[in-house]
Formats: sequence, structure tokens, C-alpha cells
Amino acid sequence: GERLRQVCLIVHVLCNLDLARWILECAMIVRFSRWPSPSSVHLVGGASMSLVDGSHGSSRWSPHDLRRSPRAIHRGEPPLLANNPPAPQRRYIRHHVEMTKLCPDAKTALSLSGLKSGDTIAVGGFGLGGTPETLLNELASREDGPTDLTVASLTAGVDDFGLGRLFEAGKVKRMISSYVGENKNFEHMFFTGQLEVELVPQGTIAARLRAAGNGMPAIFTPAGAGTLYSEGGIPLKYNSDGSVAIASPPRQTQMFDGKEYVMEPALRPEVSLVKAFKADTRGNLVFRGTSQNANPDCAVAGKVVLAEAEIIVEAGEIDPDEVHLSGVYVDHLIQARDNEKRIERLRETNAGKVTDISGGRGRIVRRAAKEFKDGMYVNLGIGIPTLASSFIPEGIHIELQAENGLMGLGPYPDPTLNQHGDPDYINAGKETVTAIRGASSFSSSESFSMIRGGHIDLTILGGMQCSASGDLASFFIPGKLLKGMGGAMDLVSSPSTVIVTMEHVAKNGSPKIVKQCSLPLTGRGVVDRIITDMCVFDCDKRALRNGGLTLTEIASGLTIDDVRAATDCPFDVASGGVKLMDDD
Repeated sequence: GERLRQVCLIVHVLCNLDLARWILECAMIVRFSRWPSPSSVHLVGGASMSLVDGSHGSSRWSPHDLRRSPRAIHRGEPPLLANNPPAPQRRYIRHHVEMTKLCPDAKTALSLSGLKSGDTIAVGGFGLGGTPETLLNELASREDGPTDLTVASLTAGVDDFGLGRLFEAGKVKRMISSYVGENKNFEHMFFTGQLEVELVPQGTIAARLRAAGNGMPAIFTPAGAGTLYSEGGIPLKYNSDGSVAIASPPRQTQMFDGKEYVMEPALRPEVSLVKAFKADTRGNLVFRGTSQNANPDCAVAGKVVLAEAEIIVEAGEIDPDEVHLSGVYVDHLIQARDNEKRIERLRETNAGKVTDISGGRGRIVRRAAKEFKDGMYVNLGIGIPTLASSFIPEGIHIELQAENGLMGLGPYPDPTLNQHGDPDYINAGKETVTAIRGASSFSSSESFSMIRGGHIDLTILGGMQCSASGDLASFFIPGKLLKGMGGAMDLVSSPSTVIVTMEHVAKNGSPKIVKQCSLPLTGRGVVDRIITDMCVFDCDKRALRNGGLTLTEIASGLTIDDVRAATDCPFDVASGGVKLMDDD
């Protein structure tokens, strides 16, 4: 008992560890008449010795065993003879010291981080999901705190919440993000020259963070190749008069197997702020649903990592197999005291009732749903593409992926089935969703690995313009509209089939299908098919038939001449004739 542990500790200190361990093992053999199980035997002072060089055995003790080592007893070796001295054996001992990374509050954690003005920070979260509210609120409220920060995060959040509070407090000099979303104040600050914005594809941000955590200086990705993103010239900062003050420089590219790739440097922030659902005192983290997003990627990249968790338990209370992120990446941990978990877009259904979609948009949605084939893995963009999932044909089973970290996307929650909006389960449009049976959640970097690796069969997304050669513009109107590319650049550059859904003409009546896009491109030569409210075009993006568009289907009541009048580029007509788009 306690006296034996004290004796062993004294022997350990005054003599040597091997002798102390031998005494302890022999005493346990005498007491229990068996080899002790390989578990940690704690000494006083908070340390412990692990018996790591043995396993369970059942050898009985005898007086002859005093001349044998405990390991020999366990192995059942014969008693030692006078002329058969034991061979020296190395003992492997592990010492464990109880430790905690728990800090009393966010103020303490930020002080310990060493964050200073001009640093780069990475912030977990997608939309409002998985946002480290407590840490962001503390950082925003510190009047004497660091300023001129560069912030890297997948999205820019909303006004007066999370990241939005940092912008309003004037703490941020530059934002590295893929999507601005609904943050009107952020957009205003950018166009008036108060904020620098570096738009980066969503998958690229996650991969750059992960590369930093892996000790890799850079990555190569097809996302953005052949566009203004890689060629340089996207505004990073405007002057107060609306002119461009700083434009993005060209990015280095390289050809691999006949395809162009963009070289992206690893993103290594001085401090990362992340949010977990559960943590233990050693910093092991567990995430929930789509609130995982880029939180693990931010954590592995940061030089110093501050984590907040909704639930904190003692070390050992989380099964090792349930840990999503090892505590080795976390430096300081706090309780998430600001835990509003606001829902950006609450969407619910009523007894499975499908929203009635009529007119041109309804025609697009119903026709897009016919692209689903049984067994497909599909990614649907926000807006019209998402609505197509409500019209999956009978007998067709597909699995929907949300790039923010969910495979097995289900319908909107149904209150009649006791389902309610959950802030930890949202789609790429930040709408509340459910997960089907057999669904899985994962990090942003893994999500885009599925996309880039060709594991997603079909991508359907919206667009602002499409060209005759399959170019797509969908994310930015210089000087007027800042949305960001989100995950679109990653999706359209992947091996999946790419279908664009959009109205045939803009609100002012100008054609959206053109000979050459006038807006910054999301991807060059990436579109396989265009579905509009007037017709369906197939794109010969690989120039197998001399390039260009082919009209394959037309809406009821329209003629080919009607389509030509609304299209700003020449096109061919299918040799077998043009079919009617089915409205039903």
C-alpha cells in the first residue's frame, strides 16, 4: 500500500529506478501470487511508473523465484542455476505527470498567448457555426489590446457577432477569407478602404493551414488556375474614392500531367482561436457536427492555440478513440462562457411539405434534379442548386455533401417530428439541416480532399456568367458586390461533373451566357452543362467537338430564335433535335 510506495520512492531517489521497480514487482507477486497487469502504479508526488514490459500471466510464486527476475517469472523460465547468471535486461519506464491546460478565463488565455499588434490569427468557424465566441468577444473588448491583425477564417461572419465584433472594434487590418456572406459592415469597410481583403478559395485556406501543421512550406492546387486569382489583379484594398489601392500579385503556377496548378504557401498564424464541443483538461478536443469545419485545421497550424469548449471534463473521461484533435496541438483551454450559438438561417419544414417553386426558377430546379443518378455523391451550391434536393426522382438514392464538413446531408428539420434547428448542423448556405442515418462529419481540409480527389461525382452550383468555352464567373463584381468564391473554385476545378444553374438573363435583361465573361472567373473551361429557365446547353469544355455550346433542350412555348436572342454567343443545335424541358 502507501508504505510500499514510499519505500520504493526512497529507493528510487537514493539508489536507482530499476531496484525500486524490482522491489515493487516482487512485492506484488508475493501479495497476489501472479504477475501484475500492465497498469500504472502511482508513486507519491503525482508521478507514476508504468509496467510496460510485461503482460498478464498466471505463474505461481515459489522461493526459487527470488533468484529470477520478475520478467522471467512471468515468462515461466526455469529457476536460475549458480553457473547460469541472468543476462542484463533493459527496463523501459514511462513517467506520467498530471497536467492541465485549463485557464480561468479568456483574458488569461489571451495574455498567455503573447498575441501582439500586427500578428496573424486563424479563427475557426463557418458562418456562425463553431465560432469561438468567448475568445473573440474578449479580444474585441480589450481597448488596449492588439490591433492591425491579419485574420484568416473561412467566412467573415455577420455584423455585431463573433468576427464581426473585431471589425467593428477596428482590430483587423487584413482579412483572409473565402466568403463574406451577409456581413454588410465588412463589405462597406472594404469598398471604402478601411479594410484589406484577400479572397482565397475555401479549400485552399484549409489546405494551407493543414500544410503548416504538417511542416510543409507550400501546396499545389488546381483551384483558381487560369483565372484572375492566379494571374493577379484582384483588388485587396480600395482608396476612399473607389479606386484600387492594392491588387493581388500573380501566384506561381506549375504544370503537372498537362494540368495547371497554383502554388500556395503554408499559412502559419501566430495564434489560433478554436471552438470545441467537449474537451478534457489535457486539451483533447471533440467537435460536433458541422461545427468542426476548419477548427482542427486552425489548431494544427497555430504556433500558439487557444481553445474554448462548451463542456470540459477531467483527463481520461474521453475515450481515446473519440478524440478528434489531440491535446498536443492545444496550449490553453477555457470554458466557453459566451455560448449564444446564434443560428444565421433557421430553416424548417412542415410535415415533409416541399416548398412550392413555380415559374422559371421552378423549371430550373426540377430539371436540375434529373441530373441525379442512383448512388451518386453530390455537392449542391447555395440557392437554386440546394432546392433541387427536394425533387429527387423516385427510386434514386444519392448522398449529399456539404463542403463545411458533412456527408449525408438530410432535409430541413421538421418540428412535427420533434426536430428543431441545431446550430451545429448547417449546410453550405448556413441553413439548419438534419443528417441522414449513416452520415459522417469531418474537417474542412478533409472535405475538400474528397472534392479535389475526385470522390464527388456531381457538382451543381449557381453563376453570374458562363461563356461558350465553359468559363464560369460567380463570385465578384469589382467595386459593387463582394461575396467571395467560397468553395466554388475548388469544386469546379475538381474531376467531378460540373453543372451551372441560373436565369438566362440578368435582371436588367442582359445575357448571362456570353462569348467571353467580363467578370472575374471562378474557373476557366470547367462547365459541363448549363441549365437555365429557357433551355439546356452542353459545353464542349475540352474542345472535343471544336468547343462551344450545343442546345439540347428548350422550355415549352419558346423557340430556338428566342434562345438566340437572349444568348450573347453562337451555339449549335443538337443533331438529333431539341427536346422539351419537362416542367413536372
